[in-house]
Amino acid sequence: MTITAITNAHVLPVSSAAFDGTVLFEDGRIADLGPDIAVPASATVLDADGAWLLPGFVDAHVHLGVDEEGEGWAGQDTNEMTAPVMAAARAIDAINPRDIGFDDAIIGGVTSVNVNPGSGNPIGGLAVALRTHGRVVDDMVLRSPSGLKAALGENPKRVYGERQQTPSTRLGVALTIRQAFATARAWMAKDEADREADLMSLALSRVLSREIPWRQHSHRADDIATALRIAEEFGYELVLDHGTESYLIADKVAAAGVPVLYGPLIVSRSKVEVRHRTPKAPGILTAAGVKVSIITDHPVVPIEFLIHQAALAVKHGMDPADALRAITLNPAEVLGLGDRIGSIEVGKDADLVLWEGDPLDVRNRSLRVWQNGLEVMHRDEAGEPVIAAR
Repeated sequence: MTITAITNAHVLPVSSAAFDGTVLFEDGRIADLGPDIAVPASATVLDADGAWLLPGFVDAHVHLGVDEEGEGWAGQDTNEMTAPVMAAARAIDAINPRDIGFDDAIIGGVTSVNVNPGSGNPIGGLAVALRTHGRVVDDMVLRSPSGLKAALGENPKRVYGERQQTPSTRLGVALTIRQAFATARAWMAKDEADREADLMSLALSRVLSREIPWRQHSHRADDIATALRIAEEFGYELVLDHGTESYLIADKVAAAGVPVLYGPLIVSRSKVEVRHRTPKAPGILTAAGVKVSIITDHPVVPIEFLIHQAALAVKHGMDPADALRAITLNPAEVLGLGDRIGSIEVGKDADLVLWEGDPLDVRNRSLRVWQNGLEVMHRDEAGEPVIAAR
């Protein structure tokens, strides 16, 4: 058994009060933490010298590995836009763990991500939650599938409208989604022996049975209202991805108990449906009782800037503790992984990042990163990050 003790650290567990003291982890799990805990004689001891220890950040909406940076068309596998319904397509089948963005994530303190298909289709495919360090994607999986990605608004309307085929309008996009669910519900109603092979209905059945959430790309408030409407009709677990104008109807989103993965924040108003984007939104939504996570949509915003977005939200009114929770425990819980990651608690995975100081002061760098108790990044004598071999 391998026991590691990080001593003399300023610890922010997220789920409990900060303290100055020690965190112990053994065989990949948090074993103990506190200001005065005993360190076993057999432990490997790391003196943090007052540095800040936090759980690894979680980005619940990225395209890491499916939209590879600097690879052009050869690394572009985000959307299978040959039919409007691609429910059975799986992001995991297109992820390249050698995408440079995974190293950027680690350096930026991001230890877990949720990789989504894109938003070109009304129904885009199955997402997967991963750690950010690994040689083969299967070894990085935390949950697969972690949700089924769908899209409302401009993207699917534009893609299929340009082809002059359904769906070319917002009502056509909603119809496409409803029809797919109706087909899947009819398929589920058959005796198992009578069901024909139908991978699309099988994938959708996992949403209808609430095994996985429906990840709804939506920006405008009217599209968000449509997302709430369809979710109520079919009774599935809804997560709002982006939710640009969700703050305009925050009371309705809160009443429905629907979490919002808000962002990206550090972008221009590149299309009509994001013209009301504001860094005030995460704070407004949190104050209304909505569970908020902040996302980069990498590579739209480079993933190492996740903490910069949280700091921007604080600048515009969000409580600092809420902002840190929005990139740790909240997204972990939305991904169904709150019992494993997102906070420093006994029994949870030892996904930890040691920072020079408060990470919301973006001048501070990550110093060391652990995933499942294994150190995956440290800094050399020149201060340059060194990523562990995959």
